[in-house]
Amino acid sequence: MRASEKYRHLLGGLCSLGNAVVAFSGGLDSTFLLHAARQALGDGVLAATLVTAYMPEAEIEDAKRTARAMRVRHLLVAVPFPEELRTNPPDRCYRCKRILFRLLTEVAAQENIAHVLDGTNLDDLDDYRPGMRALGELGIESPLLAEDLTKQDIRELSREQGLVWDKPAGACLLSRLPHDTRVTDAALRRIDQAESFLRELGFATVRLRSHGDLARIEVPRERVAEILEADRRHGIDARLKALGYRYVTVDLAGYRMGSLNGPA
Repeated sequence: MRASEKYRHLLGGLCSLGNAVVAFSGGLDSTFLLHAARQALGDGVLAATLVTAYMPEAEIEDAKRTARAMRVRHLLVAVPFPEELRTNPPDRCYRCKRILFRLLTEVAAQENIAHVLDGTNLDDLDDYRPGMRALGELGIESPLLAEDLTKQDIRELSREQGLVWDKPAGACLLSRLPHDTRVTDAALRRIDQAESFLRELGFATVRLRSHGDLARIEVPRERVAEILEADRRHGIDARLKALGYRYVTVDLAGYRMGSLNGPA
């Protein structure tokens, strides 16, 4: 089925809901879903962003800007750091989704809204996504997955709809730390500041994997050599050491989505 036909089916399914809360991170998938929900439901859609210590600051700002541009009612929900995530357990995604989406179901109940939606798509089934189990347990609906929309479909349709279509995949800052590592707010801020600096230098797809006092930079493999030149010109090593790292390294294997993931 063509992407355009999937989109028509998506809009029809969303129309039938009447109203909905969209879990809105500001990323590609949730932005596309929010746009479709706005088209289908008008003022019947509420965007809800759960603000945690492990969400990159840039994503929060993107979510605010995007919701304003779409003229969608946007709720920011501040979430204290769940203690059960402080050791970054292997099943953290499941635990996190269970906590966060339970809060969204409470928000929906307070707003008298029957449906909570998330942006899971067909390609997510190919990745390690333990959080999807929590979505099923809580009755969260995934309209993009229901219509077999792939990441490529979403990029294609986003471009057609005038949305940002080439945004790199995002992930929470806990994914930059090894499992079973004690997590501090300071460590998360350090990672976020380091990645923001690297993005300012033009590395849109980047991960700063943090191993204690060692920073391991991942960029697409074809850009690894550019990191060395950027360090010569802009002092990456010095900047990251000023943030508290003792060693700064570049991963020669390049960026791999979820490179610290593993089965729980």
